[in-house]
Order: sequence, then C-alpha cells, then structure tokens
Amino acid sequence: MLTINSFDFMQTQSRYHKTKDQLLEENSFVEASKNDPAKFEHLYNKYHEQIFRYVYQRMDDKDLAFDVTSQVFMKALSNIHKYQFRGVPFASWLYRIAKSELYQSFKESNAKRTVNIETTHVYEIMSEIDEDDNEALKAQLIKEIAALPEKDLQLIELRYFEKRSYREIGQIIGLTENNAKVRAYRVLRKLQKRFQKE
Repeated sequence: MLTINSFDFMQTQSRYHKTKDQLLEENSFVEASKNDPAKFEHLYNKYHEQIFRYVYQRMDDKDLAFDVTSQVFMKALSNIHKYQFRGVPFASWLYRIAKSELYQSFKESNAKRTVNIETTHVYEIMSEIDEDDNEALKAQLIKEIAALPEKDLQLIELRYFEKRSYREIGQIIGLTENNAKVRAYRVLRKLQKRFQKE
C-alpha cells in the first residue's frame, strides 16, 4: 500500500553535492573508522538526520523510522571494513543500506510505503514532461507517481525530490551513471505518455 503526501515548501539548494576536497576529507574519517570504531561518531553525527529523513519520508511511522535508522548505522559500522571509496559521498553507501533495511522492514512489519512530495518538485517534473502547472494536472501527476513501480519511484525520489547526481543515484541503486540517466529519461517519458492518454 502506497500513501502520497504533498507538501508546499520553498525550493532549497541541494546539500548533497560535495567538492573533491570534501569527499577526500570525508573519506579520511571513513578510513580512520576502519581502525578505530570511535571515529565513526563523526560520520554518524554528520549523516544521522539525513538518513532518518530518508527513512521517515518513506514510512510515516516515527518510532519505526528511528529503529530502521539505528539498524542502518549499526550495519554500516559493522561493515565499514568493506567500504570502498568511489568518488561519491559516503552517504551513498548509507543510502544503499537504508534502502535494504526499508525493504526488510516493509516485509516484516507490513508498514505502508509513503512518498512525501513537495509541490515545487511536482512542478519541476511537470516542466520536464512539458505540462502546464495547474492544480488538476498536479493532482494527476501525484497519482501517476504513486502508480509507478518501486524501482521507478525510487529513481524519481532520488533525482527530483532529493536532487542527487546521476552518479550518486547509480551508486545507491546499483547502476552506472549513464544507466541511471537513461532510466530517469524513460520514467519521465512513461509519465508523459500517461498524461497524453488522459
């Protein structure tokens, strides 16, 4: 069962993009954590709120979201020795773990899958598929997004709601950067065709 919530917020700059120097500095904390688990605290403090928001936006159960987020960081710490730097933020790895933990939670607890959509993001998608921005079309687009298969919905969330680069999206969902672009394009065309049918 999927629930869609629409919110009207001001658009903000993405906080997810990092410079090369920032990535290297962050990776020094990751490498230090491999030898001293206490060093993981820096990464935990830096990403806890972000990962919690990612989880909570998808389940609408605050207590369960806290549990899943805790599980994400426990798994990250216990598997930190497996982490390999690939030129994207450490958060990409955490999101992959969070995605897996969310799916596991949905299976075990029968929690409802939720998508929280900011109105500005809906209008951005509408402009991508060459549709005018009126309330009726906005409502229809929200309905169409809700009907997308999980893999397409996740791609739309990461690209348009969270403003992630295609490279980082690829890392999170296990695709090449180019395949992430191609899939995003196909999802947008799919939405556009549904609008044209209407």
